Amino acid sequence: MGFRFNDIEESEKTMMNFEEKVKKGGRVYVETYGCQMNFSDTEILLSILLDNGFYETGEISDADVIFLNTCSVRKHAEDKIYSRLNSLKKLKKSKPHLIIGLLGCMAERVKRELFNKFEFLDLITGPDEYRKLPELIRSVRRGEKGIAIKLSKTETYDDITPYRKVGVNAWISIMRGCDKFCSFCIVPFTRGRERSRSYNSIIKEAHCLYNEGVKEIILLGQNVNSYRYNDFDFADLLIAVANATGNTRIRFTTSHPYDLSEKLLKAIASKENICKYLHLPVQSGSDKILKLMNRHYTIEDYKAVINKARELIPEIGISTDLISGFPGETDEDHKLTLKLIEEVQFDSAFTFIYSPREGTKAFKLKDDVPLELKKKRLSEIINLQRKISLNIHKKLIGKKKQILIESYSKRSKDFLMGRTDCNKTVIIPKGNYNIGDFVNVKIKKVNSATLFGTVI
Repeated sequence: MGFRFNDIEESEKTMMNFEEKVKKGGRVYVETYGCQMNFSDTEILLSILLDNGFYETGEISDADVIFLNTCSVRKHAEDKIYSRLNSLKKLKKSKPHLIIGLLGCMAERVKRELFNKFEFLDLITGPDEYRKLPELIRSVRRGEKGIAIKLSKTETYDDITPYRKVGVNAWISIMRGCDKFCSFCIVPFTRGRERSRSYNSIIKEAHCLYNEGVKEIILLGQNVNSYRYNDFDFADLLIAVANATGNTRIRFTTSHPYDLSEKLLKAIASKENICKYLHLPVQSGSDKILKLMNRHYTIEDYKAVINKARELIPEIGISTDLISGFPGETDEDHKLTLKLIEEVQFDSAFTFIYSPREGTKAFKLKDDVPLELKKKRLSEIINLQRKISLNIHKKLIGKKKQILIESYSKRSKDFLMGRTDCNKTVIIPKGNYNIGDFVNVKIKKVNSATLFGTVI
């Protein structure tokens, strides 16, 4: 694997640059938690630090600066960070000059409380303040605590080329923040209001990635359907990116059902390199619960979007998000969710137990579904979805599919893992194929999560 230091790849200067950066700034180690947006943010903040005399290290023991880029969507995500901070306390004692910082959504949500809970923590920065990291580090080295947590109405990091490790896939963040204010969601409070990056800069970045050999580009936003820049909407952007990137696959995430337009579905259908896949979170099958969630659509609205998608793109793969045990959810509401899963026949689903987040509107509601009942309902959802996924996969046995090989199989280096256009995982024998290859395969066997095939 190679590395891009922004747009500079001058190998003869590598050693000199390394020595200068370590002397000027230090070695930075970053652990990233949560969604793809956080991983995209890590690429941005590393770019800022590298341009200011720092150097990334993959070894925590070598680091002069350690950053945890955090997620705050669920309590479990924050609990992991608290545990990780406790484990870093010993390392800080052995290296007193080590700087430990907490970045991202959790930093924005919990803020100064973290300094009181973890006295050894040096720096806290929210997701709109990464440009200040070099100066904050210098402040810490002068003996001060570093904190920058102000949300921005304009920051998109549009002028920063992310620091990426060369690979098959690359993310492009097209917008930041969210204006939907779903009652369970902390994102508008940790990432601020919606603002879109400039249309031309996104297309330019996509074209650069195509020239560098990236095989799949994923456009990111909390709700990509809301993208607006001058007179351009997301469907316009999607077509333009597809046109600028040859045969590079184009994916996007995430869409909100409320404003997914027919124009966007037609855009997906119109270009061969736009993946025929849609992740469309529904969250619940009950209109009552959807209203409490402030989701702005009914189940009939949602099913109409699904039906239109399948009408225009018959081969489309559709996944969703589902929350079990939202406040006020009754057995009848739960049964409506199971009914929806049966009716829609999702290819897959990401499922969660409701987790109260302080600061959201739902936090004021009584969390009246016992944990054991939440778990029971979640188990029923998962079991039903697995059954449906298995039935869908069985119909693919004997079919031919093109996959993009992304990595080795987790279980064995003798096998490779790739994905179909509609986002199904396929395992094949390694043979003479390489990561980054497009190959045609015949599906031989399946389970509820994975397809297994051989190259044709």
